[in-house]
Amino acid sequence: MARKAHEISNELWRDGKGWVLITVSAGWFLSIGVRFTYPSILPFLRTTFGMDLSTAGFLLSTLWIAYAIGQFPGGVLGDRFGEGNILVFSTAISTVAVVLVVTAMNIWVLFVATFMFGFATALYGPHRFTIFTDIYDDRSGTAVGMTMAAGSIGNTILPAAAATIAAYATWRLGFGVLLPLFIGITVALWLVVPTRTSNTGSTDDVLSFRTLRRIIASVRQGGIPLVVLIHVLLSFVSNGFLGFYPTYLVEVKGFSPQIAAVLYGLYFAVGVVVQLLVGLSKDKFGAKLTLILVAGMFFSGVLFLQFGETILYFVLLTLLLSNRNGLGVITNTYIADTLPDEIKGSGLGLLRTSWIMVGAMSPIFVGYLGDLGQLDYAFLILAGVAGVGLFLTAFVPKGDPISGS
Repeated sequence: MARKAHEISNELWRDGKGWVLITVSAGWFLSIGVRFTYPSILPFLRTTFGMDLSTAGFLLSTLWIAYAIGQFPGGVLGDRFGEGNILVFSTAISTVAVVLVVTAMNIWVLFVATFMFGFATALYGPHRFTIFTDIYDDRSGTAVGMTMAAGSIGNTILPAAAATIAAYATWRLGFGVLLPLFIGITVALWLVVPTRTSNTGSTDDVLSFRTLRRIIASVRQGGIPLVVLIHVLLSFVSNGFLGFYPTYLVEVKGFSPQIAAVLYGLYFAVGVVVQLLVGLSKDKFGAKLTLILVAGMFFSGVLFLQFGETILYFVLLTLLLSNRNGLGVITNTYIADTLPDEIKGSGLGLLRTSWIMVGAMSPIFVGYLGDLGQLDYAFLILAGVAGVGLFLTAFVPKGDPISGS
């Protein structure tokens, strides 16, 4: 086992690739961690800007809609100007957006800065996958898993830290302490990550209708449509689940808000390990088998939410549900591996824009049923959707790269 671990470490670190892995992972730690910081400081933002719940909810929607919109442009720009350049540009604009959030004196500036931050971090999204499929031949799944695990660490640490600072000082300081990190990561990306990692630079006008038609044709080939459909279904379920899991635990199961918050944090904390294991499993056993296992455990977890009342039961159930954290390691890596190099970022960005936008609709659906007093029924419907996703994993073509063959 130790010998195998040493072999994997050598493969990940060889030829300076390890520094790229660490730097890109650190950027993702910051990018996604700050997005999940918004909900944790929302009560403080409401007080400062006099927002009601509807306005506060629209602020969060603005963040995620901007994140969805920016995926495709991020992929296109990376294919045109180089993946490394776009990561640097993403974190630089994110830094400016954080400055605007911290110094915002009215709600309009807050909304504009929030949209800017969501869009800027979206530019980062596609290329944290394509870079590793470019530089690693056999360990792309492991590298992507490590990067996503870094994001889960950010989801666990940054929201709690910002909320604690806000409680004892001010929410502006809770956001402001992140500025040196953004500046440092921007410089590190510029120094460490190659300007371009793909083999072929795009010299065509990547925004032309001809290229767009080629992207659409590429994402319709092989098993990509089925894998995308599976990802869309499970993302719809997870967005609704994550948006209302603490509320469900409080209103339906009768737990205190404090216990609900701990269980919610546990989901992300365990995700760190899950994403690493899923990446290793994808490389060793093939992504199809790993996808079936991840979808199966997530479906079981959502279904079993209907049963059990004790804290121990929901601790164990949260461990089961946290396997959803590994889904993106498989699906994003598969798509990035399958698409042609010159449109890899564009194609992945287009697909990510589509499924993030669809997933953003799930909290509206769950919230509507929750207002009708049917929150438990909403979660049962989510379990049904997850079951459809699990069923579809059996039909992923065996000859595709996702099967590991």
